[in-house]
Amino acid sequence: MSAVFGIVVFVGAFAASVSVIYASVAPQWQRITRLARGHAEAGFAPLATLAVAERRIAVRRWSAANPVPAAVRRLRAAA
Repeated sequence: MSAVFGIVVFVGAFAASVSVIYASVAPQWQRITRLARGHAEAGFAPLATLAVAERRIAVRRWSAANPVPAAVRRLRAAA
């Protein structure tokens, strides 16, 4: 009886571990095979994108805070 109980417990644990591994690997299977074939992934650099956006915001704030003098505006309009 205890041997049957032990077998049931270990088979259940094995089935649970296989299902967890499958659930983890299955959604990424195409990505895994693509990497195994030697295709590189595109880089993921969210901080670089954030830095560019912050610079753009800073330039817009600077340009909004320093309006163009009227004399310069007239010269630009005349050109």
